[in-house]
Amino acid sequence: MRGSIGEYLDKTFSGFSESEIPAGVTVIKGKVRDIFDLGDELLIVTTDRISAFDRVLATIPCKGEVLNTLSVYWFGKTDDIVPNHIAKVVSPRAVAVKKCEVLPVEVVVRGYLTGSAWRDYEAGRAVSGIDLPAGMRFNQAFSKPLLTPSTKAEKGVHDEPISSEEIVARGLVDQDLWKRVEDTARALFTRGSELAAERGLILVDTKYEFGLLNGELILVDEVHTPDSSRYWFRDAYEELFAAGEKQRKIDKEYLRQWLMEEKGFMGNGEIPHIPDEIRVEVARRYIQAYELITGSEFEAESGDVDSEKQAVLSYIGKAQG
Repeated sequence: MRGSIGEYLDKTFSGFSESEIPAGVTVIKGKVRDIFDLGDELLIVTTDRISAFDRVLATIPCKGEVLNTLSVYWFGKTDDIVPNHIAKVVSPRAVAVKKCEVLPVEVVVRGYLTGSAWRDYEAGRAVSGIDLPAGMRFNQAFSKPLLTPSTKAEKGVHDEPISSEEIVARGLVDQDLWKRVEDTARALFTRGSELAAERGLILVDTKYEFGLLNGELILVDEVHTPDSSRYWFRDAYEELFAAGEKQRKIDKEYLRQWLMEEKGFMGNGEIPHIPDEIRVEVARRYIQAYELITGSEFEAESGDVDSEKQAVLSYIGKAQG
């Protein structure tokens, strides 16, 4: 990225206030995204808000543009595997998407025994109903990627792991459709892993969400972003694994670690002030992730919050007719 990230500290996009939302338009405000219901379409605006421990904490320069642009990049790299919900790129932070019936299950594909899967394994528990062989080590690669679904919980409630058998038994997704979901998720993970390897990275694990549009399975939400995926550096893996040490990674754990270690914050109580230098460092890591994953230099196209809002509101106005 040319120029200084600090130049964007006072240009972050926190989303739309209630007074800015056009009359007659329903908007759902998530932790990171503002989603406008336009009838047959949704307009998804990825803000610069950042969350951790289920709390919105601050804004991070360029974050929304990085995540939106990176998802658009990956949707384009995977649309031969499964269609996606993108209808039009409206602005650097916003996309119009086709409205569909979103499946009530998220699909996490894991290539390595780490994170919550490692914690379950170390405690002697099955991982989403899957019993793993004894003697596996921290950060060890699976012989084939593990598919570990979770339920989609209401806002403020944590998702819960669920086995494939339970998904079908509880009627959340029928058996034939679930088989298609599993096969598609594995194919997406294989594609993501291959392209990451070309860039000197390991796609460790990631989350996918799917929907149905006129009976056709489509990919929705985001794909292979630093918010939904874990990446390691490929050249360091073997040495660090042999030593039993943590891997070099690109993700947003930096902010979580800073909050826990420097502020003793894990989600409860008042949100601590996050200094500009921490916000800039988090932004740097998001931009680094974009550049490492795509092989292209990140150039911020949306430095003006007002023009970003105008592009979104103009699109909404045209959709309303």
